[in-house]
Amino acid sequence: MTDAGVTTVRRRRSPASPAGRVAEETATIVFRPRGWHLPEKHIAFIDRAGRRTSASGSLVDFGLYFLHNAQALIDGGRGPYFYIAKLESSEEARLWDDVFSFSEEYVGIPHGTIRATVLIETLPAAFEMEEILYELRDHCAGLNAGRWDYIFSIIKNYRGRGARFVLPDRSEVTMTVPFMRAYTELLVQTCHKRGAYAIGGMSAFIPNRRRPEVTEAAFEKVAADKKREAGDGFDGTWVAHPDLIPVARAEFDAVLGDEPNQLGRTRDEVAVDPADLLDVRIGLPVTTAGVRGNVSVAIRYIEAWLRGLGAVAIDDLMEDAATAEISRSQIWQWIHQDHSTAEGTAITRDFVEALVTDVLAEVQRSDGDRFDDAAAVFREVALREEFPAFLTLPAYAKYLN
Repeated sequence: MTDAGVTTVRRRRSPASPAGRVAEETATIVFRPRGWHLPEKHIAFIDRAGRRTSASGSLVDFGLYFLHNAQALIDGGRGPYFYIAKLESSEEARLWDDVFSFSEEYVGIPHGTIRATVLIETLPAAFEMEEILYELRDHCAGLNAGRWDYIFSIIKNYRGRGARFVLPDRSEVTMTVPFMRAYTELLVQTCHKRGAYAIGGMSAFIPNRRRPEVTEAAFEKVAADKKREAGDGFDGTWVAHPDLIPVARAEFDAVLGDEPNQLGRTRDEVAVDPADLLDVRIGLPVTTAGVRGNVSVAIRYIEAWLRGLGAVAIDDLMEDAATAEISRSQIWQWIHQDHSTAEGTAITRDFVEALVTDVLAEVQRSDGDRFDDAAAVFREVALREEFPAFLTLPAYAKYLN
């Protein structure tokens, strides 16, 4: 199962156009290959020593898309544009650059034709943003703040380091908490220092056309999120639903005016050191409702994922693999740190198992649903002694043909 490709809108303004008016819009296809950690179980790779293993999901996705589409995209006035996820180091960025350079030479297109936007969504990558830009200097368009996977990476990397690194309810880990604030400001500063674009993250709030009050609240929260990003110097952003495009655009138009980007804002006043990136102090408790919410969201999302859905609306939020990872990794951490809820309930395996039973009793069942399989995946990635690096790995190996 591959990650979905992405369609974005690139804005081009004429110098005389008033702020907020789009002179031209061009749909741009940006393709997202799987991360380096994911295999392609349907294609085997045999190395020079004769050892047989699954092929790299990254290379399979990239190679098939590039070979069949690169020239057609160029002929249509676009190009082979990629969205690179899950990088943890500049060495991984260099590997992608080698792949890009080889591929350009192989099909006979100019060096630098491939352009990539890199997700900075792991804690190790946050310490190497400048190095990642350097390694991809001939191919990189910019960096994107992948907020949800970044929170997951914080939990994963420090899950066993003690109470200091225990985060509260998922809903309380917002973009304004210290470590997230430091990460995003450093990203803008790093990108603009090197002339690269800084792209903001995706707010999870989504409209509900059947419930106007939900839509109004989503618009307000997304507007506040995009106002903060535009004010921080981001050049563009993500939204989770097409109805949110005008909301996000209005906030960026208010800051950009007639300018297409904010590359001139180098944010020299920003001073982020390593300790700031690890300042996870939030000062709020874990609640029983927060634990229950994590169990419910994780199981319901995994069930949808097993049926082939990559992003799912759950409780008026857009959930994806990253938010499911946060949910299950928090459960694992709370159990292993002997944490208790604000109400005084110890977060144990037995307590969480009871919540799993409650969730399965409450969901709407149908023929062919995957809730039993989803619960089994959840138990494996949240309740076992070992911590799987990604929930998708055991789920892919066991359940996807």
